[in-house]
Amino acid sequence: MSVLDILLKYYPAFLNGLEVTLQLSSIIWGLGLFLGTLLAVAGTKFKYWIGIPSRCFSFLLSGIPILVFLFWLHYPAQSMLNLVINPFYTAALTLTIVNIFAVADIVRSALIDFPQQYLTAAKVTGLTKKQTIFKIQLPLILRTTLPALLMLQVVMLHTTLFASLISVEEIFRVAQRINAQIYRPVEIYTALGLFFLAVSLPINGFALWLRAHFTRDISET
Repeated sequence: MSVLDILLKYYPAFLNGLEVTLQLSSIIWGLGLFLGTLLAVAGTKFKYWIGIPSRCFSFLLSGIPILVFLFWLHYPAQSMLNLVINPFYTAALTLTIVNIFAVADIVRSALIDFPQQYLTAAKVTGLTKKQTIFKIQLPLILRTTLPALLMLQVVMLHTTLFASLISVEEIFRVAQRINAQIYRPVEIYTALGLFFLAVSLPINGFALWLRAHFTRDISET
């Protein structure tokens, strides 16, 4: 049984798993990018109230394996709170939290390192604060952070595999169930690898292209 034969025979199951994976990823990407950016901006504006606490939490979170964090929220936390939450939402919450603080770290660094001479030049030329943000700060910060943010989202896509360990019916768990029926691990996991390559390589390639063509150290100018 070839990879193509398996895909043709079990494509409804793979499509269902793919749908769950993409739903999970879209939540993680959307909320992570939006809330992470807000957290970074708020952290630079309110350093002691938001900035320092968020950086401390990010530092602590970086020392905890994602799988351990996921299991802790799925088992002990729900047991202590006497709750039973759908594993999909537990996985979405866990990975979104990780993404939020990872995005915040990237954006915060860009905001802190932003050259002050650009802001001074904007004032001299008579630009308003709003014009300065949208015409100078935002384009330059996007140019600096976008490649790293795109690569981070690919990593977050890969971490959705952990959701299978708490019974989320994403594509990896579907592949495991199919393998339990026909035991063709080489073909099944090759098909799974091809899926992730198809999604990840274009994003990684685009990020590398952006880095090569648009990213440079703006502090040198």
